[in-house]
Amino acid sequence: MGDFMLILGILGNLVRAIGFLVFGFGIARFTLDAYNKANWQLQIALALGFFGLLIGLTNFATPGSSGMYALGAGVALIMNMMPKKTGDEEEKK
Repeated sequence: MGDFMLILGILGNLVRAIGFLVFGFGIARFTLDAYNKANWQLQIALALGFFGLLIGLTNFATPGSSGMYALGAGVALIMNMMPKKTGDEEEKK
């Protein structure tokens, strides 16, 4: 029974890490998409909410969870900074 509980613990940690990765990616994409369309008051609120959530996770979650959140947010940021493909580049592939 102890081995089974150990396996469930490992699976639980893996699911939590993947969940925080997806959550960080989703929150970052939402923040970046809404940031460009908002006025300055909402831009401040979005930035404070995003970084406040990151700080809150750093203080109250396990280090792996907050790291996966930051990793997901970083992937979203990199994807947002990449140049968009044009129609000619898509036809070549």
